[in-house]
Amino acid sequence: MKVKSSVSFLLFLFSLPLFLLSCESKEKETTANIFGQPSEKTEKKLKNVDNFDKNTRTIHVLVALCDNKYQGIVPVPEKIGNGQNPDQNLYWGAGYGVRTYFTKSKEWKLLKSEKKDSIRMERLIFQNAADKNYYLVADAYDGQYIKNCTKDFLYSSSGQMKDAIAINNTKIGVYGNAQLVSYIGHDGLMDFQLSESFKNTDGKTRDCIILACYSKRFFSPLLRDAQANPLVWTSHLMAPEAYILHDALTGYIRNESTEQIRSRAALAYSKYQKCSVKAARNLLVTGW
Repeated sequence: MKVKSSVSFLLFLFSLPLFLLSCESKEKETTANIFGQPSEKTEKKLKNVDNFDKNTRTIHVLVALCDNKYQGIVPVPEKIGNGQNPDQNLYWGAGYGVRTYFTKSKEWKLLKSEKKDSIRMERLIFQNAADKNYYLVADAYDGQYIKNCTKDFLYSSSGQMKDAIAINNTKIGVYGNAQLVSYIGHDGLMDFQLSESFKNTDGKTRDCIILACYSKRFFSPLLRDAQANPLVWTSHLMAPEAYILHDALTGYIRNESTEQIRSRAALAYSKYQKCSVKAARNLLVTGW
């Protein structure tokens, strides 16, 4: 296990400059995705399930796996840039990926791991160790379906898509039934536009965390329609690593202020990226 972790870490160090360049290169382009993203799979009718235990609170994280082939990025090393292999993917199974980082955390207990379908390759369900009414559901989307992942995030943020799942004889809310919805991955809105409407449908305000390059710039119009609350998002190029989300959620579950939550995220980024706290705070911003 130690050898595996070391390899993942070395791969991460090697890939980080390329990752940042990938966002920068796409930010300068004005054309559609030149890498030929495949057509989306036909979407089913959006679910509107409201039958779940209202005493529970869910954080739903949607992760678009890093994908050299199907996303408009400068390629990272093959093992961590295969969007069809979550086990070693930069945003999921690598050292600072969501699955690895949260599974190792003492603040969260993994309750279940399951394969979902050809779009959502894996789902993890965690329970918070300190407040057992809090659950975290994380979905790994096949990287070639980044558009599906982005749309599901926005449908959830606006309350248009709601569902519930059973875990340990308890029904918890997911998607639009979650109190906080998060997107992690490449900012696909640099590559494609969405024609769908993401206007809020139920008058509820959901908190959001968007860890992707320039997420404030590209997601702002859509989140305004969704009437969501951007708790943490970004002003520039960044590495969407799981420790940012993890530490922000620590403050969120403790009912800390927005500024305290944002500060936790920035301090984590400063620590792992070895940048100044000022730079991290300028990158990870909150609100409009």
